[in-house]
Amino acid sequence: MGHWWERNILEPGKLPLLLALAAFVLTFVVTRVITRLIRAGKGPFGNVEAGGLHIHHVVPGVVLTVVGGFGAVASGRNGVGGTVAAVVFGMGAGLVLDEFALILHLDDVYWTAQGRKSVEAVVLTAALVGLLLAGFVPFGVNDLSEQELQDRGSVISTIAVNFLFALIALSKGKARLAVFGAVVPLVALVGAIRLARPGSLWARRFYGRRPRARAKAALRAYRHDRRWSGPRRAVQDWIGGKPDPRPTRLPGPH
Repeated sequence: MGHWWERNILEPGKLPLLLALAAFVLTFVVTRVITRLIRAGKGPFGNVEAGGLHIHHVVPGVVLTVVGGFGAVASGRNGVGGTVAAVVFGMGAGLVLDEFALILHLDDVYWTAQGRKSVEAVVLTAALVGLLLAGFVPFGVNDLSEQELQDRGSVISTIAVNFLFALIALSKGKARLAVFGAVVPLVALVGAIRLARPGSLWARRFYGRRPRARAKAALRAYRHDRRWSGPRRAVQDWIGGKPDPRPTRLPGPH
């Protein structure tokens, strides 16, 4: 275990990244536990208010992120200063991304269906940082031999092709595959060759005069969402809490 730690964490200088990731995940978990307790009216916790203004935890999160980021730059990510800055940055990022949906919608949607985007952002960020920590570099170009490293053209072409696949997958409305495909080889290729989701940039551009392609894409998207939306919601509810039910709309006067 000691040899693994030295070779894979300390020697490559990944300790700050590991500490930042640990602080990020732990801060998110603790924050979600506290907000659930506040929502349930349990425990000694309560909302922070100043002069009647509710202070969202994204505010201290931004402060910690700025302090940690500038601290990491100033310390050169070395020594005790770099370690402390990494932890502070991870804590701030956890607080900020826990309210990612609020920033996106400019509205307090924490306990609504739109608030699920915060959980998605946190999980996606943690997964990508975990991949970088495990040794993957952007666009899947890692574990190259000496000959491959000398062949710069091969490396550049590999990066360019994989990046192109990621862009195509993104234009087809497959954001998750595009992001992971930018790190893990061949993942973006799956999103690039499959049918685009209805309403995506690719579908609007290339399916406009192809009714059969539009119908097939809509059917595939429906089947995919029907199969995976339930399990995805269950996981999101387990991680972030179940959203508030939508208020029932009463029929208006005619």
